[in-house]
Amino acid sequence: MAQWGTLLTSHRRMAILSTILKRDQSLPHSALCPCRVTTQWGTLLTLQRKIILLNKVILRRRPDSPVPSCVSMKSDGSMGYPLNFTQEDGNTQHNLFHKRLHSPTPISMKSDNSMGYPLNLSNDYAQEKHDSQHTKAQLKCMLKKTFQCVFESSTQQNTPTCLNKVYTDLYVTEGRGLEVNQEHEVKQTERSFRRPATQDKAINCSDIFKPLPGQQKPIRTVLTNGIAGIGKTFTVQKFILDWAENEANEDIQLMFLLSFRELNLLTKTLLSLTELLQHFVKDITDIDIFRNFKVMLILDGLDESRIRLDFKSSETCCDVTEETSLDVLLTNLIRGNLLPSALLWITTRPAAASQIPPEFIDRVTEIRGFTDPQKEEYFRKRFSDDNMASRTITHLKSSRSLYIMCHIPVFGWIAATVLEKLLSETHTGELPRTLTQLYTHFLITQANVMKEKYTKRKDTDEEIIFKLGKLAFQELEKGNLIFYEEDIIQCGIDVRVASVYSGVCTQIFREESGLYQGKVFSFVHLTVQEYLAALYAHISFLNDNMSVFESEQASPSSRGQRVSRLHKQAVDRAMNSQNGHLDLFLRYLMGFSQISNQNLLQSLLPLKWRGMKTDDTVKYIRQKIKDNPLPEKSINLFHCLNELGYQHLIEEVQTYLCSKILPKIKLSSDQWAALVFILLTSENDLDIFDLSQYMGSNEALQMLLPVVKVAKQLLIRKCNLTEKSCQMLADVLRSKSSTLQELDLSGSHLQLREVKQLCLALGSEDCKLEKLRLNGCKLNEESCDAVISAFNSNAASLRELDMSGNQLNDSVVKKLSETLRTQKCKLEVLRLRWCGVKQEGFRDLTSALQTNPSHLKELDLSMNTSGDAEVRALCEVLNQPQCRLQVLKLNKCELTHDCCSSLESIMSSESSSLIQLHLSDNKIQDSGVKRIAAGLQKAHCKLEVLKLYNCSISVNGCGFLASALKQNSSHLRELYLNWNHPTDTGTNPLKKLLETRPPNLKLEKLDINPPNSVN
Repeated sequence: MAQWGTLLTSHRRMAILSTILKRDQSLPHSALCPCRVTTQWGTLLTLQRKIILLNKVILRRRPDSPVPSCVSMKSDGSMGYPLNFTQEDGNTQHNLFHKRLHSPTPISMKSDNSMGYPLNLSNDYAQEKHDSQHTKAQLKCMLKKTFQCVFESSTQQNTPTCLNKVYTDLYVTEGRGLEVNQEHEVKQTERSFRRPATQDKAINCSDIFKPLPGQQKPIRTVLTNGIAGIGKTFTVQKFILDWAENEANEDIQLMFLLSFRELNLLTKTLLSLTELLQHFVKDITDIDIFRNFKVMLILDGLDESRIRLDFKSSETCCDVTEETSLDVLLTNLIRGNLLPSALLWITTRPAAASQIPPEFIDRVTEIRGFTDPQKEEYFRKRFSDDNMASRTITHLKSSRSLYIMCHIPVFGWIAATVLEKLLSETHTGELPRTLTQLYTHFLITQANVMKEKYTKRKDTDEEIIFKLGKLAFQELEKGNLIFYEEDIIQCGIDVRVASVYSGVCTQIFREESGLYQGKVFSFVHLTVQEYLAALYAHISFLNDNMSVFESEQASPSSRGQRVSRLHKQAVDRAMNSQNGHLDLFLRYLMGFSQISNQNLLQSLLPLKWRGMKTDDTVKYIRQKIKDNPLPEKSINLFHCLNELGYQHLIEEVQTYLCSKILPKIKLSSDQWAALVFILLTSENDLDIFDLSQYMGSNEALQMLLPVVKVAKQLLIRKCNLTEKSCQMLADVLRSKSSTLQELDLSGSHLQLREVKQLCLALGSEDCKLEKLRLNGCKLNEESCDAVISAFNSNAASLRELDMSGNQLNDSVVKKLSETLRTQKCKLEVLRLRWCGVKQEGFRDLTSALQTNPSHLKELDLSMNTSGDAEVRALCEVLNQPQCRLQVLKLNKCELTHDCCSSLESIMSSESSSLIQLHLSDNKIQDSGVKRIAAGLQKAHCKLEVLKLYNCSISVNGCGFLASALKQNSSHLRELYLNWNHPTDTGTNPLKKLLETRPPNLKLEKLDINPPNSVN
């Protein structure tokens, strides 16, 4: 104890004590003052009592607080580690303070960061660091064993496959936000298939926590969206395996996978975060070390959660050792109250993404599955036989709907399983072309595997499939994709029997135990569950006269009529579903009506009654299509008609398309819907969609809206849009899922109301429009002002703006120029042809270009009143090294030869990027052409296109140009001299130049004939 006096000054004792007391949030603020501490402690307590009390302060647990303190919210490490003042060793105090002899001075103790973990004064720290490395190695070893192999093969149940061998990189993109999507995921797949890949920012999965260039904010929480079977869990497993094998993210010390499938089993338990992690990682005994190291937690499968996450009223929890309910733990973990420095990765299907408020998400990514090249890569990896892989790919491409579905990796695996079996046998029948046919073959394949492997099973194929189908249907109605023991029992299936089924039907129905030991059941994919649910409905009707939508049994005599009644009930239920959860179920149910599918099933399921007429069903579906005002809801019904083998309506509209008479025909509502279906399922590229080809009217826009939503470039020219049409278009523009990048409304007369509607959408942060063309839309000053305001709100994304043929006047141009000056503005093309811009407007634009010269590449100010002085000022700006302007159009701007010296200077400047110069309909004359020709001869001139229509050029002017073109340095490829009147002698030098074509001549086009119009 005497060492206290000799080793530490009184001042240092107080500094240490003050630092310790600051860490105890239960003490009053006044107790933190060193002077107060000196008064209370200086003479009243012995040194021994000081140490005892000090130990009590450190070890005392802080009482719960209704709200987190500012310190606890900043960092889970802000409390540090308590001093180890134990009584186990008589030299403990000596060792502790001897270690601090060479500490920094007290001023450095004001900050935790300046000394790392200043309160951990024991020799245990070095041991703890060693233990953490051991824990990390233990964890990596366990995760590597868990995830390095997968069971992917359908024929070798117990033969694992190396994950790295079969894994194909998926297309991971950033940035679509948390938009609620109520469509069936198959529809989302079809739309995603149409979305241009160039629109998305592709991200390597291992880099999802790394900020993109220009992003300053660190990324703590990433939410990854993806439809069922797209590869979310597979991607998570690959991410973990790469870390465990030291291939990626080596800066992360600890990584924990928490599956919602297994978290659901802990909902009735109160536990702390440390206890929760110990549930999943049994080998981790000293879990408290995660405070000191970079930790990552993965919450996989939010859509499978049965835990209610209440971010509004959930109590606050900041202590990792505090026991509470699971929902409180998860909400505080996502909020950042618990482990704020930890990385958090959440995966989910789109429908569940909105459960988490966007303010708690730093990055949203989307797994889009396989691109077309990746599909081929997968099949070539899947088959060892190249020929079989090629035949599989060829067949799937021949069926558009199947090929689109291969976007989903699990579906690709199912298709490969079926086609491998059929192509390796002497298969005389037709290969499957519809979903129902494919899945029926898949079921038969799996049934044959069951027969080979499990010869002593008690249940027949029919009994197993019927019971699994009943479970599939009942849980599909509830919206469940995973099931627990209570779900199995409620369905009337013995849990032990369900476990047997999961072993027998391993590629259809699965039981998982995961890292935390608890039984979780699921079908291999949502589409398999939907197929079995439809098969159950089909069998129940055929064998037992029961409709799954009715409680009473049908009479045998009415069974023929009841088939169509069953179909009608299913159609109505599917159409009334808010989220389309029965869409695929309906397709399968219709497909079972086909005699070809019934023949396939007969070998597996002896049906008491076969053969049925579907005429009434077809009529009912067609009437439903007619009754729907919007075709979007009818798309799935066309898939149903396809499953029924009815193609008449589709063939009729395809005839109109091929004959190109569609714009002249008034289509009925079902024909419009058929047209939408044809366009969305065709192989033709929909990147550019021209509405005028389909009768450019408001009705066409309304009926073809589903196609508009997947277009990249939309052309609606010379169409007087109504307020309703503009509202629909605005909804597309502001949608997070919109793919629209270019909108051309040229020649469409827009009233102020319509313009304002569009501008509200253009100003939205979700609008991704890059090119907007409003050429000749008869916009008045107020409408132009609204467009410029919208441009100002979204200047970072817009790259091209064309407002030609509208009256902007100088006040609107001034407002436009203010936006061009801002650093956020990235506009590359600005066209203001015939906009009434005068000298003041020219000066404003020149000033804006001078302030922000590095983005604009094309400027068209033709047919405005400027003058030589304004062009000379503009040329001074274009001479700046930062200026990137490549195309300058100044046709009919009242220019004379006086501005040509300035134009020559930018043509000959080494820093100039100018490659096109348009000066038509100006009085350039021979003297001006002489200056331009001089510029063409300069070594640094990069000009490739020169247009001088109607510029009063005579014989001499043509001679100057011919002389310039003979120079080795000239890059000019196109020269336009229409509407000038040199004599034949004058034009001959240019013509002769083309005829003789000297080796250095780069000119490819010389136009000296009067054109029909000026370009």
